Order: sequence, then C-alpha cells, then structure tokens
Amino acid sequence: MRVLLVEDDDGVAGALVEALEANDHRPRRVTRGADALLSHREFDLLLLDLGLPDADGLEVLRKIRKVSPVPVLVLTARGDERSIVRGLRLGADDYLVKPVRLGELLARMDAVVRRSAALSGPRERVVRVGDAEIDLEGRRVAVAGAEVALTAKEFDVLAALAGRAGTAVSRQQLMDEVWGDAYLAVSRSLDVHLAGLRAKLGRPGLITTVRGFGYRLASDGV
Repeated sequence: MRVLLVEDDDGVAGALVEALEANDHRPRRVTRGADALLSHREFDLLLLDLGLPDADGLEVLRKIRKVSPVPVLVLTARGDERSIVRGLRLGADDYLVKPVRLGELLARMDAVVRRSAALSGPRERVVRVGDAEIDLEGRRVAVAGAEVALTAKEFDVLAALAGRAGTAVSRQQLMDEVWGDAYLAVSRSLDVHLAGLRAKLGRPGLITTVRGFGYRLASDGV
C-alpha cells in the first residue's frame, strides 16, 4: 500500500516509516500540510497528523476532501472530543490518538482502504424516497432538486441504509459495512456522522432510529 505520512516529528515519523516498511507498505513522509495537498493523489492512504508547522491538520483535511476521496486516517495527539468530532465531520475515515499500538494501526489502515475500495465500486441504482434522490453510482444526493454536499463517510452511511431502504439496519452492520469492522470503528463515530447526515438532509422522517437496534431509511412504500 502506498502510504503518505504527514508528520513533523522526526522520532515518530522514523518509527512509523520503519514499521510500515517492515509490513510491506510503501511509505513516504512529508512534514507540511502543503506537501500533503500537492501529493495526496499519488497514494492509497494518508496518515495525517494535526499539529503541522504550516497549517492545522483539520484544515488540510478539509481541503483534501473538497477534491479527493482518498482514505485519510488521522493520527494525532489530540484526543479531546471536539477534535475527534471535527475530524470525523470533515471527512476523516478514522481517527487514532497517539501513542498507538502498531497492530491496531495496521488493522485500521487495512479496514479503511478495504471499505473505501468496496464503496467506490460500480453501483447501478438510484434510490428515491419522497423528494430525496440518492445516486449510489455517482455518489450524489439531492433533496427537492437541490444537491446536498456530504462528506465521504456521511455518504457511505447513507448508501448502506439506502441499499436496504425500508429495512432496519443494526448499528453493528452499519459500522462493519462502512468502517470494515465494528470493533475498529471509532467510538461515537457513527453517531457523529448520522447527526451530520440528518442535519444536512433536512428531512426528519427520512432516517429513523430503531431503539436498541439501529436505523432505517424510509422507502416510498413504507
């Protein structure tokens, strides 16, 4: 896997590069957010620190998400809830707080890339519920004819529900399908993305909570 490591700490970066190479990955390390913005298209995955010398990592993430669906795993010392929520809402595919165990990092990297590849595969259906239209192939959503801008993960959650419109989907199923493994999903990440998704869609009855189980996307027949 081609991995772009965006990390300004030489000690941390050196250990990570060595570990990634030992596990058959092809890492390249850069120290600045500007370098990540210039070269992210060449890689299969970004490991992004937030404390960069030239820019806040969250701003780098926001700019990348405007132009690319490349998987981004935030790897940072910032473990406060506000930073985690902002990172996920801005489109991070996962969020890990340093120090991190190598085995967990490698597993999360694999899960993120696996799910990204599966979710970007060809789709053939357009799901319509009321005045909402979900284009699974084009990864676009419109409500009342107006396109709704979603993050990559918000769309992935919506697509997982749209594939079973009218049917209740468990939280574990959603986390497994979107993140690759329910065990690896960041705590509260599903709640964060669903809250953002509901707010952007502006249709309170479109996604309902099935208490104690999961969620359901309405269907025209339900």
